[in-house]
Amino acid sequence: MRIRYDRFPGGKMKAITLSYDDGREDDRMLVAKMNDYGLKGAFHLNSGFFGKPGYINAEEVSTLYAGQEVSSHTAAHPHLDLIPPDRVVTEIMEDRNALEALTGYPVRGMSYPYGSWNEQVVSALPGLGIEYARTTNSTHTFAMPSDFLQWHPTCHHKQMLEFGQKFLFDTPRHARMAIFYVWGHSYEFDRDRNWNILEQFGELVGRHSDIWYATNSEIVAYMSALRQLRCSVSGHILHNPSAMSVWIEVEETAIEIRPGEIKNLNAC
Repeated sequence: MRIRYDRFPGGKMKAITLSYDDGREDDRMLVAKMNDYGLKGAFHLNSGFFGKPGYINAEEVSTLYAGQEVSSHTAAHPHLDLIPPDRVVTEIMEDRNALEALTGYPVRGMSYPYGSWNEQVVSALPGLGIEYARTTNSTHTFAMPSDFLQWHPTCHHKQMLEFGQKFLFDTPRHARMAIFYVWGHSYEFDRDRNWNILEQFGELVGRHSDIWYATNSEIVAYMSALRQLRCSVSGHILHNPSAMSVWIEVEETAIEIRPGEIKNLNAC
């Protein structure tokens, strides 16, 4: 029996997520356009900048980003690899605490300010409640990350149309889960006068029935649940101990395993 752990929710094999930093005023337009096209992502915010010229206000966080994800970008946006380890802790925990007070949910992810980090920073993150951290190192691929604490995106949004075409229409030799991850800063659209590429991107990739549109943390949570599946020696019995449904492929057919379910694949 051929079993593959290569399906997203609903049995889909493709996912798209976006990621934007700094919490600038242009997030207001960006979120509106993303919502129009059914796109989802994470907005990595510096709580220490709220209310400063060019930045959003703390009071609008819960409503502006409703349906999207609020994530950490540290309180004051330092180079984490250049500050004392105790300041790394303070920067992340103060930011998490401030953002959680505004959103009402645990903040479990972040992006690295200036895209800079080192092994010491990465090793500290699990103890600070961080489950994923996005870099600025584009892979130009759609592969799932091997380490969510060093999560490299597919591309910057300047290349979103080029890679959007590849994501939709290039057929890989061996199909597997594919994730298209775009990152950037909302102010860049205004600075470069190219909001049109976001609209074209939305028209191209938005609202496809075979694509999972997810926030960064939703992807991490789903993959964690998928990896927790318990398999019998025979390979025919699977137990899902998590609190969410997961999907797998059995003989090229998508199979759902519900929360807490023990499924005998011979009976499917």
